[in-house]
Amino acid sequence: LWDIYDSDQYVSYPDDDLQVASTVVDVSNGKVIAQLGARHQASNVSFGTNQAVETNRDWGSSMKPITDYAPALEYGVYDSTATMVNDIPYNYPGTSTPVYNWDRAYFGNISLQYALQQSRNVPAVETLNKVGLDRAKTFLNGLGIDYPSIHYSNAISSNTTESSKQYGASSEKMAAAYAAFANGGIYHKPMYINKVVFSDGSEKEFSDAGTRAMKETTAYMMTEMMKTVLTYGTGRGAYLPWLPQAGKTGTSNYTDDEIEKYIKNTGYVAPDEMFVGYTRKYSMAVWTGYSNRLTPIIGDGFLVAAKVYRSMISYLSEDDHPGDWTMPEGVYRSGEFVFKNGARSTWSSPAPQQPPSTESSSSSSDSSTSQSS
Repeated sequence: LWDIYDSDQYVSYPDDDLQVASTVVDVSNGKVIAQLGARHQASNVSFGTNQAVETNRDWGSSMKPITDYAPALEYGVYDSTATMVNDIPYNYPGTSTPVYNWDRAYFGNISLQYALQQSRNVPAVETLNKVGLDRAKTFLNGLGIDYPSIHYSNAISSNTTESSKQYGASSEKMAAAYAAFANGGIYHKPMYINKVVFSDGSEKEFSDAGTRAMKETTAYMMTEMMKTVLTYGTGRGAYLPWLPQAGKTGTSNYTDDEIEKYIKNTGYVAPDEMFVGYTRKYSMAVWTGYSNRLTPIIGDGFLVAAKVYRSMISYLSEDDHPGDWTMPEGVYRSGEFVFKNGARSTWSSPAPQQPPSTESSSSSSDSSTSQSS
């Protein structure tokens, strides 16, 4: 991981200042097998900030699977990955503030799978509204993520009103949360210590038994949808043809005021770009951005998070191929979609596959208002 961060052998970085923070966990037990909080770290720093566990940056659309769509499947709001959802003009519930997609366009009636694959914001917010804030918060708590209070803007953002690391998202928290998808719905707290050997030779071992965060069927359906993020969607930069894996991109945004006052670049810019992905054995969450949040990611900088993930997960998997997931009882496949038993497999044709473009967790105008609510 150090070599991936601090050389151009694996990833082409736009400059030396772009930072990376990531965590890799073993999905079967929560053990942290790798973590690095910055590029080009000074060797003499003893008590510096570890960005890998900090929650002060916005994880954007990578929150959609755990805040919106998994709870919707878990609580019976949706019964298949083919469920049709609306990508049409829509306001944050109870407000006149519109929810925008990154491209300010709308795809109309699309499948749930396509909405996640192409990271459409409107279906995510509407899904959270259907799930309900309280149920979403409970679901997130089961994955080790909490907010002092949850808002509809959290459908597409991890922003929180509190600065405490107890709240919000970090690479550590996100790797552990997504590991539950890989592990059939069982969540393990991140573990850093395996055992302690005392001076008298006695030992104390540490482990986390794990808790069920979601049904096995929910985890499987989410994995099947997030596989398409890497093959057809916004996460194609992380794709490896020989490795069964799933994941989700995330892009945060600047407010309109920040762009007007501080951001001079007229192209597409963002303060944070993330990728969270997993195989049957490992889960990895990657954050990228600049230490000064007002220094924007531009151009090829948006590709770094997925490439860091791809380089590390390839290294971990090349000699230990974990294989694909097995479909559990309680669901069945029809075509490209997965249905809960009892769900009808009739559906309208989704929108045609479109080449993905850079996506943002929310538009510059809606997030500036709603995230502070």
